Amino acid sequence: MSTESALFAGTLLGDTIAAIRPRDAAAERAARERLDRMTKPVGSLGVLEDVAAQLAGIAGRCPAPLPEPATVAVFAGDHGVHAQGVTPWPQEVTAQMVANFVAGGAVVNAFAAGLGARVVVVDVGVAVPLDAMPSLLDRKVRPGTADLSVGPAMTVDEARQALEVGIDVATTLAADSGCLITGDMGIANTTASAALVCAFTGATPATATGRGTGIDDPTLARKIEVVSRAVARVPARPTTPEAALAVLAELGGLEHAGLAGFVLGAAAARVPVLLDGAIAGSAALVAAALCPTVLDYALAGHTSVEPGHAVALESLGLRPLLGLDLRLGEGTGALLALPLVTSAARALRDVATFDSAGVTEKS
Repeated sequence: MSTESALFAGTLLGDTIAAIRPRDAAAERAARERLDRMTKPVGSLGVLEDVAAQLAGIAGRCPAPLPEPATVAVFAGDHGVHAQGVTPWPQEVTAQMVANFVAGGAVVNAFAAGLGARVVVVDVGVAVPLDAMPSLLDRKVRPGTADLSVGPAMTVDEARQALEVGIDVATTLAADSGCLITGDMGIANTTASAALVCAFTGATPATATGRGTGIDDPTLARKIEVVSRAVARVPARPTTPEAALAVLAELGGLEHAGLAGFVLGAAAARVPVLLDGAIAGSAALVAAALCPTVLDYALAGHTSVEPGHAVALESLGLRPLLGLDLRLGEGTGALLALPLVTSAARALRDVATFDSAGVTEKS
């Protein structure tokens, strides 16, 4: 186990981190060689060639299987920092949107239906009790976080529990999914995301904090001040898994922790995980701090207009596949990128090589 720790010993989190291995280098080389022999100029598919090779390395074979079927896991949680007036949206919208997801009425449902993807909603921390509903997993760790502007959002043990919720969900879904996709819902969750981005990258609150669902200038100024106060309590750029977990507990949301665990679980199961926007980006920073190898399995679906997202992706070294000025969350941007990932895998599998097609190569 590369991150031996008494804190993680004998836990699902520790076992999952220990199970994560780098991508298969031989399969990745074979993919690169096949891509170069395919009936097209070398490198002409650009970033899609990198995606195809990454998928082969993840699967451990060339060509890689198609990333089908895909499943979106929408992790939902509420935030005590809502009390600081960082958003005009009432907190009860989180629970209302969970019901909307389950009923099939949200944007993520519309996009998923067009792609044949499944949507699963995970209550990891909604503030109110939710009725049992199909496609809703009750994994509530606590009913919302505490106010991160005045103290820890949750305890270290609660953060670990939420991480393990995400791991468990990923492990279950990976059994019959070719690709896992991150989704999120939580009023005020961009405040927690900005705080995490600042802590894990060293960015300033003014740089990493955005308008979320569309706040005005006075609310943005208040949000930046809240993030500044919170980030001042934690060390910059935690360098150990123990420190990363402590920062997550101090600043993160329950859905951020769930998503970080989801990314770890996907990597342990050797399934590609397609990241959505700002919430997923900040969660991926946590996952990478716990286990850097997890990034071998991650793809960035798009870059959000929320400024902290671009900061997170640059720090993670992930290139977004799309840039559509989205800021919805839910998994929508990642779903829109899914056809690109599928096309990369399909090209590697189905396109003929020069020798097999009898096509003359350039001299």
